[in-house]
Amino acid sequence: MPSTLKRICLLGSTGSIGRKTLQVVRDHPDRFKIVGLSAYRSSDELETQVREFQPDAACLVEDKSKPAPGEANGSNGDGGATRRFRGAAGLLDLIEDCSPDLIVIAIVGAAALLPTLRAIESGATVALANKEVLVTAGSLIMAKARKRNAKILPIDSEHNAIFQCLDGRSDIALRRVILTGSGGPFRGWSRSEMQRATLQDALKHPTWSMGRKITIDSATLMNKGFEVIEGLHLFGLAVDRFEVVIHPQSIVHSMVEFVDGSIIAQLGVTDMYFPIAHVLSYPERLENSRFDPLDLTAVGNLSFEPYDPEAFPCLGYGYEAARKGGTYPAALNAANEVAVQKFLDGELRFVEVPEVIDSVLQSHESVPDPDLEEIQAADAWARQKASSLTFSRT
Repeated sequence: MPSTLKRICLLGSTGSIGRKTLQVVRDHPDRFKIVGLSAYRSSDELETQVREFQPDAACLVEDKSKPAPGEANGSNGDGGATRRFRGAAGLLDLIEDCSPDLIVIAIVGAAALLPTLRAIESGATVALANKEVLVTAGSLIMAKARKRNAKILPIDSEHNAIFQCLDGRSDIALRRVILTGSGGPFRGWSRSEMQRATLQDALKHPTWSMGRKITIDSATLMNKGFEVIEGLHLFGLAVDRFEVVIHPQSIVHSMVEFVDGSIIAQLGVTDMYFPIAHVLSYPERLENSRFDPLDLTAVGNLSFEPYDPEAFPCLGYGYEAARKGGTYPAALNAANEVAVQKFLDGELRFVEVPEVIDSVLQSHESVPDPDLEEIQAADAWARQKASSLTFSRT
């Protein structure tokens, strides 16, 4: 039993991962203390969390209110004990202000890049739930982590499973990593059937409860393409060492095969509570009192099948960007973010999401070994390009 509470700064506290993280903290108040919270625009929910957890500091990123005279980042505008921060700059200040032991990055999209870099610089352990950070700037992130001797622990269920299979070691001789995916709501659909896919269809994930953006990424299998790129950086393996298989039951979260042919898999109940709890308590383990043990006899069968590259081209784009490197992954992520948002807003059909991504990648002139400025430039270019694309409805 630790003698002191682990101090946690949670960035993105009002999203699905953020809420689940707070659930773990509620269940183990003797192990964790929330010292920092941030939300993008959900001000009411953030205030509810502040009242419950009484963190040292909190930040609302999209804060359209005007500061009171004399109020600035770090002041207590409401007279309470929690120091208040505003905007994207305030989010970076929050990280340093609350002096955490562990920083959970649960911010969605490329907006998490600068906070992740600042989190690494702070010296705290980084618990990464965001896919896009390593997709966009994995080489930069990992180089910074090595330089600062910072730990990056994956919350993403597949990479957390791989991490558990390897027991945190990086010196094990692997033959391949097998990433599993449920197949999403369109498993078994043909390319022609995809033409009639609706937003309501795409948001009906069969096994996981997630935010809207990641649910669409799961429906296109773009999430699996992102996971291949993430895995390259987290585990230092070549792209051809990663294999994706469809596993509808979502019980086996990923597997690793060693050079001697042995395969180790990580299994568990389909809930993000488990990888979050693992990372928050690592290298120890928390006793689970919230969920019943996994009943394999009730599950019955565990099945695996190949994915259809014609029906789900986004996974292929992930492999392509991983092989090309440079700023291709940043362009891929930016194009996907724009296309998914357009689909959510009713401006694109489902089958047009991969078409936008493909068009952007085909037009992109990659920069090898990019620095942060070049990555941000590629991101901005790809967003503009993706936003400008139109499709005929005839």
